[in-house]
Amino acid sequence: MNTPTPPFFIARIGDDGTQCDAWPEQPLLQSLEQGGIAWPSSCRNGNCRTCMGVLVEGQVRYAIEWPGLSPEEKAEGCVLPCVAYPLSDIRLQAPAI
Repeated sequence: MNTPTPPFFIARIGDDGTQCDAWPEQPLLQSLEQGGIAWPSSCRNGNCRTCMGVLVEGQVRYAIEWPGLSPEEKAEGCVLPCVAYPLSDIRLQAPAI
């Protein structure tokens, strides 16, 4: 028996309780913006890396084969919300500078 996919997931940002709905059919960045969450962005196609964050919890998928992250960055949990689609509830943090 297949478990139905919920119509949306919850995206939590950092540890302060900020959250929004994250729709599986649109990039995470778009959901963040629709939820009133300011997140840095520029190119919106996975090349500039301005929107890079760290996925602390949850899973995403990419609609493009190479989302502009090195294998090391992927292993560290880095994601590009402009081209990442949520597969579950997520928690995202800005990378340490």
